[in-house]
Amino acid sequence: MPQHRPAPARVCPSCDGFASAAVTLGGRDRGGQRRTITAHCHTCQGTGTIPPLRQLPDAAVIAR
Repeated sequence: MPQHRPAPARVCPSCDGFASAAVTLGGRDRGGQRRTITAHCHTCQGTGTIPPLRQLPDAAVIAR
């Protein structure tokens, strides 16, 4: 019986896996902390991965 393993997740080519970044707005708040916003990658929606490529059925791999 063939074993089906899930395909490994692929790293997003747009962000190289660094899907979120804190971007400073300049200046500081009253407590002295930098004001930042979080920016997410639009391609992977902030996950750092994209869906795996479609896999061939096991029979097609054996036929090669």
